[in-house]
Amino acid sequence: MIDLREYGGFAEDPHPVYAELRALGPVHRVRLPAPDEGHETWLVVGYEEARAALADQRLAKNANTAGFAFFGEELIGEHMLLSDPPQHTRLRTLIAGEFTGRRVAALRPRVQEITDELLDAMLPLGRADLVESFAYPLPLTVICELLGVPGPDRAAFRALSTETVAPTSAESHEKAFVELAAYLGDLIEDKRCAGPTDDLLSGLIRTTAEDGDRLSPRELRGMAFLLLVAGHETTVNLITGVVRSLIGHPDQFAALRADMTLLDGTIEETLRHDGPVENATFRYAAEPVDIGGTAIAAGEEVMICLSAADRDEARYPAPDRFDLRRETRGHLAFGHGIHYCLGAPLARLEAQVALRSLLERCPDLALDGPPGGWLPGMLMRGVRHLPVRW
Repeated sequence: MIDLREYGGFAEDPHPVYAELRALGPVHRVRLPAPDEGHETWLVVGYEEARAALADQRLAKNANTAGFAFFGEELIGEHMLLSDPPQHTRLRTLIAGEFTGRRVAALRPRVQEITDELLDAMLPLGRADLVESFAYPLPLTVICELLGVPGPDRAAFRALSTETVAPTSAESHEKAFVELAAYLGDLIEDKRCAGPTDDLLSGLIRTTAEDGDRLSPRELRGMAFLLLVAGHETTVNLITGVVRSLIGHPDQFAALRADMTLLDGTIEETLRHDGPVENATFRYAAEPVDIGGTAIAAGEEVMICLSAADRDEARYPAPDRFDLRRETRGHLAFGHGIHYCLGAPLARLEAQVALRSLLERCPDLALDGPPGGWLPGMLMRGVRHLPVRW
């Protein structure tokens, strides 16, 4: 048993610990740090084992399969991240009809407009907290507009959303789920009563499959939660992660300044090297499973470490080196298999627009103090504050 609480500075930089674990083997029994204080689980850290586990349908996402209970599902409702086939297939098919590549691509002009407005307000100041002034409001505004969340509600929504994915305590975590469930239920009912509009949530309320199947009120609430939270929390940390990586690697930053065609590669390398999702959400063995030579009994819980897998030297040579020209194909930052992130195209689009505009208008961007407030827990990887100057 490996107790991750014993490693100092784990939240700030878990990669040396993951490297130590990979050297010992691809799968380990661990105790988690706060806020999951002392919780025991199996942790998968090898690339090949992680990729296979992500696609292994014997590892269920619905906790009820293995006799577990997840209070968030009872409060929020069912969504794709917590479901398995055939229910997962049904939900993904219903939402895919509304959340299309064409809808995402059509957002580019609006993403650029929001980006420009934020930079116009920020740049005259000469310094700012990049999270507060830019990286957070951009994807939050985009996803709230996409789903039709009223402007006055967005500040409160942000606080609740962050607490659900990076909880400061078990009590505040549960309280955030309760309040967010109530808010989303009211929002859906308001939209149902208001009549058809062109936002995504209204589209999901109306969407009907060929056989007449529709999302239930509980499923609508769950899907709204998944889209709202996953649709911006990860992108915040992707944008700040790229900036942190570039500032921390001046030679790579200089290369990008000299050739902005390297931007897409920079984003993909950041996703691999220090992506915004550290670990996939729990899976549960529906039957006995062997992962990398380790026997997992039926009913046991498994956590797949995307950050550790993407720094496996068996897959990526010199994995700790940040190299924006690296061939990153196959990285697991957005998952793999049937649960591959539906919002990946939107996250990439927002990061491309935001970072191109930021770096072109602030070519001398630099840290204005240490990053602060590393997100607690092992789900999200990022900071609450990133002071910069230009």
